[in-house]
Amino acid sequence: MKKIIAFILISNLSLAQGNFVNDSLDIYIKRELTRWNLPGLAIAVVKEGKVIFMKGYGLANVAKKIPVTENTIFQIASNSKAFTGTSLALLEYYGKLNLNDKVKKYLPYFNMNEDWRTEQVTITDILSHRIGYGTFQSDLLNWASNRTRKQLIENMINVTPKYGFREKYGYCNMGFLTAGEIIPAVCDTSWDDYLKYHYFIPLEMKNTGTTYSAFINSPNSSKAYTLWNNKLTEITAANVDNLGPAASITSSVNDLSKWVMMQLADGKYNGKQIVPREVIKKTRNSNTIVGESAGPGNNFNTYGLGWFLKDEYGKKVVTHDGGANGFLSQTVLIPESNFGFVILTNSDSQYLFEAIGKQIINDLNKQPYYNYSVFYYNSFKANYNKDQEEIKNWREKAAAFKPVTDAYKKLEGMYSNAVYGKIAIQAKEKFAEVTFQFHPQYNGKLQFLTENTLLIEYNNPVLGIKEITYLEKNKQRQKTIEIKVNDFVDMDTYIFIKADDLYQSFTPESTMPTAVPKKK
Repeated sequence: MKKIIAFILISNLSLAQGNFVNDSLDIYIKRELTRWNLPGLAIAVVKEGKVIFMKGYGLANVAKKIPVTENTIFQIASNSKAFTGTSLALLEYYGKLNLNDKVKKYLPYFNMNEDWRTEQVTITDILSHRIGYGTFQSDLLNWASNRTRKQLIENMINVTPKYGFREKYGYCNMGFLTAGEIIPAVCDTSWDDYLKYHYFIPLEMKNTGTTYSAFINSPNSSKAYTLWNNKLTEITAANVDNLGPAASITSSVNDLSKWVMMQLADGKYNGKQIVPREVIKKTRNSNTIVGESAGPGNNFNTYGLGWFLKDEYGKKVVTHDGGANGFLSQTVLIPESNFGFVILTNSDSQYLFEAIGKQIINDLNKQPYYNYSVFYYNSFKANYNKDQEEIKNWREKAAAFKPVTDAYKKLEGMYSNAVYGKIAIQAKEKFAEVTFQFHPQYNGKLQFLTENTLLIEYNNPVLGIKEITYLEKNKQRQKTIEIKVNDFVDMDTYIFIKADDLYQSFTPESTMPTAVPKKK
């Protein structure tokens, strides 16, 4: 332990001198990559129109020992939102729409749970996380499901927003999906092709795309990893084509450095105006208050059109993070300093990408060196160990509990929830298995902890392990079961009501949506 402390102190002193990016970033990343057991990372730093640092670290494919390079492709998840926000602002610039137009004007099938809400929601509202949804609300269904973009938007009528309209910030993937679908409504081209021809081709982003098939079939693509039962584990990357405008772009740091250069040059790249300066400025206007100060040097946190906006020691910072199954990323622009960077990683069990970003921003603002990676790691490890201890206790409790005869048989049947749809539970000898109507890739193992509580262990580590409640009789004399997943997927608990005691597996036909009636 003393050796570790001494090492950290020596490291702090050695890194405190000089420019962090030029003198210390490389050694810092190599050391911290080991601390976090992070398979791979790529970073590009841009200053005054030039890439001053760009490099890949670690492995894109652990099993095959394929290294990460500046051209390795990662899922960038919610960093896609800035492309969508810029696109809608660009369409306004060209007179195709007005950001204050009502969404209903362009998408007749867009309906919220109340007519007055439906009629009031503007394009700016859906791009600014202020339609009343709570953060990640309804994403149990939306994320990686087999429903189409239109079907997901049609399902919004079944969601009761947590907050009042424009009352407060709530991070909403459905808002950006809806915004993206306005593009084909006004210019007869898909969101995917709009980005391709307005950004990817002009910016020479040759390793950037919007589809899952292109990603998994590219020889440059990284694998996805997570920490599962204390082991680094390869997982399947999520197919989020249906959430494209909110989350489906895949790219490399080499390509994204060009996007950053264009952003910092007020829309210019290689001397050509790719995006009008007025459009760039529009995306960086604050539309929604996100929260209070987040620490020294920070006074405001707001959201624009696909960008988080904040101050750091007197300088405006334009930024966004992205998170998908096995991938975490960050884009940062500091226009006043003509400086920006992008960080892409292939594990979702780490905060190193955040720590590196904090180190770079602080160094730019001439703040004293502090190793945020150590601070974040200690917090992450403590929380992870706490969670693992809780899971261990649940498993021991499930193993010790002796349910009544046919307890799992009583669980068997079909259950429904107005927002999600259906789940099916099938009894096994010593447990039950739950499957999901719109997620054929998911299942969960159910074991009784008590008469009315169950342990659910999902086959996908991203969903987690949770304690849930099963009630045979509630006030409505219905049998109900809770479904809960990790908060970073969906923060809500879903109550499914038993509709039939007969178990039926989901066929391709049964995963097709039923017509959604318009709510009067």
